[in-house]
Amino acid sequence: MLRTSSLIKNTRLDKEYELLDISKKLKVPVKYLTAIEEEDIKNFPQEPYCSLIVKDYSDYLGLNGQEMLSFFRRDFEQKKKNKSLKKDIFSFTPQFTFSILIGIIIISFVFYLTTEYVKFNSPPKLKINWPENITGETVELSGITDPDSTIRINQDLIIVDAKGNFQKKIILNSNSETKIIIESKSTSGKTTVEEKILKTN
Repeated sequence: MLRTSSLIKNTRLDKEYELLDISKKLKVPVKYLTAIEEEDIKNFPQEPYCSLIVKDYSDYLGLNGQEMLSFFRRDFEQKKKNKSLKKDIFSFTPQFTFSILIGIIIISFVFYLTTEYVKFNSPPKLKINWPENITGETVELSGITDPDSTIRINQDLIIVDAKGNFQKKIILNSNSETKIIIESKSTSGKTTVEEKILKTN
């Protein structure tokens, strides 16, 4: 079925009328006449101006202006419905939902890999509970590190539990300072070192 816009345009071309001439006669900008002929909805003038232009334009071409306006409104409403339907279909199709899910999975996977890479290549955490007042010849050192790291205290290998906790009793040097070096080493070879000199009060 021939649409109203096409009928108006074809009639103008058959009569060999120029848009610029019609624009001057009807005192209507060429851009509005072009929008009506091409069904360029976003460039239609506001109502009621648009309806008046369609009617006057049709009358000028020798068509029944009122009848053409009715057809034009019908076409315009149908086009709006079609656009709305396409939008709904785009929003709710199984393919669209599947694409969104795939996108989420990919983003989550990339985030996981990035996090693991940073974690693997970062030095392990190391927190030591240094004693404050030392009165005896021994001291109990404890701390926490990453569960998969290894701990050495003054080169002695220390057991780390599943939560990363460790502890060791240190024998202090009599009447002198004792230097404590604690090293945590990750599986990737990154190390974190804490050291302190302990002195008996």
